[in-house]
Amino acid sequence: MLLNLTCAASSLAQNSQSKGIWISKGAVKKLPTSGPAWEKLSFEADKPTVLPDLSNQEDPTNVLVLAKALVYVRKGYENYRIDVIKACMAAIGTERGARSLAVGRELIAYVLAADLVGLPPDKDAIFRKWLEQVRREYFKGRSLISTHEDRPNNWGTHAGGTRVAIAVYLDDKVEIERCAKVFKGWLGDRVAYSKFKYKALDWQSDPEHPVGINPKGATKAGHSIDGVIADDQRRAGGFVWPPPKENYVYEALQGALAQAVILYRAGYKDVWQWSDQALLRAFQWLHNVADYPARKDDTWQPHIINYYYGTHFPAPSPTRPGKNVGWSDWTHGPGRVKIKLGGSK
Repeated sequence: MLLNLTCAASSLAQNSQSKGIWISKGAVKKLPTSGPAWEKLSFEADKPTVLPDLSNQEDPTNVLVLAKALVYVRKGYENYRIDVIKACMAAIGTERGARSLAVGRELIAYVLAADLVGLPPDKDAIFRKWLEQVRREYFKGRSLISTHEDRPNNWGTHAGGTRVAIAVYLDDKVEIERCAKVFKGWLGDRVAYSKFKYKALDWQSDPEHPVGINPKGATKAGHSIDGVIADDQRRAGGFVWPPPKENYVYEALQGALAQAVILYRAGYKDVWQWSDQALLRAFQWLHNVADYPARKDDTWQPHIINYYYGTHFPAPSPTRPGKNVGWSDWTHGPGRVKIKLGGSK
């Protein structure tokens, strides 16, 4: 994809006020500036910014740029804002040669960071034009959109997180609604959406009607598979018991939780309730049945679950950021203002 980076700033220019795709500026300004979560965040934010590479699915630059954006909003360090702006612009074009998985993992953090700091109008026009194109660009045969709608595993959830972040940034209400329907289908509502292409069905509770997360009360051979993310659990092989501790399941949850947070903030207040609290049930199965708590770069996830469900899963601080987002022990950790679940879009 070739992008004309000389496009004029026009009505596309974004107001510098954050929309709060991930968290609002107002909420960030009330967060503490002491404790292990803040110390880790500010330490990482102070590191020099390496040039972004969206084609590298392991590139940590994206979440460090998000850290700079959060610290900028909280402390007002202008050099951090400048770093974020430079990184967002430098990311443009680095998606060439990527797989859709890499772009799905990497791009979301730049969108969230841009939203927090507010890009200058001329640069925002360029960034928006690129986002409009990149979400439809094909990466080795797949776009972010087709990956979200075809792949019921970590590829699809990561693509969905970036897809919905872009849609909210661009204020594309039709696209946001589409993202919500696909996500609702992945959580288990086949009436909302059911066109995913599943692979081995060993961990599905109903192989004739496969879903992203097995339904409430699902069992197999007398064992609970309620909450199993079947198309990633299958990566450990066929159905056996005790269940293998398959890390791809947490990888899928990284993208799924990103979608849920963004959709919640976009007005889908009941997203955490969809399919009998599917996301909570996924965590309960991993923690209580598989005896597999989050670890390493998944430790940001329990903070999100605890925040939105009022649960008490083990949630260390400081955390490691994920491949797409992070720093949730600071933004959503213990003591943060709890929200009220329920309602509808």
